[in-house]
Amino acid sequence: MPNTIRLHRVFAAKPEKLYRAFVEADAMASWLPPYGFVCTVHELEAKAGGTHRMSFRNFSTGESHSFGGTYLELVPGERLVYTDRFDDPDLPGEMTVTVTLKAVSVGTELHVEQQGIPDLIPVEACHLGWQDSLQKLALLVTPEIP
Repeated sequence: MPNTIRLHRVFAAKPEKLYRAFVEADAMASWLPPYGFVCTVHELEAKAGGTHRMSFRNFSTGESHSFGGTYLELVPGERLVYTDRFDDPDLPGEMTVTVTLKAVSVGTELHVEQQGIPDLIPVEACHLGWQDSLQKLALLVTPEIP
């Protein structure tokens, strides 16, 4: 499918902990923006039919872009499906993100598929941004601090 990326990673953390990182606003703000960006979560209602809104600000330039969407499916510790739509009219269309979590012997196998990336965003740039985000996600969920 054009304008789609697929990512795979294994984390040394339980699926429930990874799932929480996708549905708690402060957690998302810490790991989702790629390096060089900060995130403000304006709204996050993690339930089927619930919505989310956030913005990323480029720390170097101060410029920001905002986006939001709807949660379509949530299965705690296993799966999330949600949409994203940029507020910028030059980035039209709706993206669908599917996150699948599977317990494995060393932790959790994560699969992410993002479909419908706007034509103005190079797919390889989106892939690179997700690599930053997943690296930051690992730093959040891997330590098991009692």
